[in-house]
Amino acid sequence: MTKPYISNLFRNRKPSVLRQAKQVYDRRPDRDEVDVINLAIGNVNLPIHPAMQERMRSLCDPGSPFAEGVVQYSRTIGSEETRQAFLNVIAASGFDTSNLVCQITDGASQAMELIIAGVCGDAGTDDKPLLLIEAAYTNYMAFATRLGRKTICITRTLDENGKFAIPDLEKIEAIIKQEKPSGILIIPSDNPTGQHMKYDTLTTLAKLCVEDNLWLISDETYRELHFLTDETTSIWGLTEEDVPGITGRRIGIESASKVWNGCGLRIGALVTDNPEFLEKSVIEYMSNLCANVIGQYIFGAIAHEDHAELKTWFDRQRQYYREIIRTCVTGLRREIPGIIVSSPEAAIYTVLDVRKIVKPGFTANDFVNYCAGQGRVHLEDGDFTLLVAPMTGFYNNHNIQDNPGRTQMRLAYVARPETMQKVPYLFKKLLEDYEAQRHS
Repeated sequence: MTKPYISNLFRNRKPSVLRQAKQVYDRRPDRDEVDVINLAIGNVNLPIHPAMQERMRSLCDPGSPFAEGVVQYSRTIGSEETRQAFLNVIAASGFDTSNLVCQITDGASQAMELIIAGVCGDAGTDDKPLLLIEAAYTNYMAFATRLGRKTICITRTLDENGKFAIPDLEKIEAIIKQEKPSGILIIPSDNPTGQHMKYDTLTTLAKLCVEDNLWLISDETYRELHFLTDETTSIWGLTEEDVPGITGRRIGIESASKVWNGCGLRIGALVTDNPEFLEKSVIEYMSNLCANVIGQYIFGAIAHEDHAELKTWFDRQRQYYREIIRTCVTGLRREIPGIIVSSPEAAIYTVLDVRKIVKPGFTANDFVNYCAGQGRVHLEDGDFTLLVAPMTGFYNNHNIQDNPGRTQMRLAYVARPETMQKVPYLFKKLLEDYEAQRHS
């Protein structure tokens, strides 16, 4: 019997590199005997802000909009309170929000998708691709494929000292002239590399955008999570004095997920200094009706927090991650001589590169699937395996032999400190076991 048609998009889709390991682990027959430490995805395991917790606990209390059990749509643009919450957060970081406009989205992911839909032309007819600096967050490429848009990439290389080298300005200018992108995407506190962009680099890229009439798009999900400097980098810190002509070409992405620990709320925002773009984005989003209304209400509590309190919260989050990162990176370098660990200057991720310590033929994808489907290491308190994300999906190169991610994996600092202490030895043993099996 013939089967109903399934689109080429669906037929050709493979699991996200962020979730493929968990999918493999869920199918293993002994999963009830093996504890899993899932560091493949940035699913933060920390309490949300106290003001948000209070909102969550009092959803049905008198005075709550849900007191009678009624949950209606909000406006497509999002509630006024929730929009003010995101603007309050930006202002608490020290930036002027007087000319910014904002809409609420279903997580930062939906903001990404709207931006790609709004700034990129149709692939093959009016290309206008989005320029990414790879290793780049994999979902941008996935959303572009879904929408029939195109991304182009310029590659950062991971040096043996653990630093990702920003491409030369001449190379960026050359790819702009050749490919004619519509915009450049940056992530100042970067996912996946952990790199922290300095203002001189941001200013240089912003000037390119003005010169070549491009959008400057900034994913600011991790803005306040930087660990080696007090300087918070943001496109909202650029002025007309710094970059004449920058006003009206900036789009930022905000999230309740990471700094606020509210991953499951699925609340994000698109922020811009271009009112026309926001108006069209809201119209496009009308088919989605609105973002999660309960999530909007919970995050909306941040609109009423003063800047001093928010800065204290930022400091507390930074200190938590600073310690957990230091301990894990030190342990990895001690346990696995020769491993390359990207410098975790910002965000909550590290890229591990094993190119110097594995034999030819190694691929991160196969190793990740081994850990998820077979890997098992006995520790004092039980048997464990570790899930990380193969980096192949963070590069636009589909030829595995030429893909820089073939020996690289992204690790997220999302387990509690006592669990993260197991990671260096666990990774070492799983890698040794995999290599022994591969060459037996």
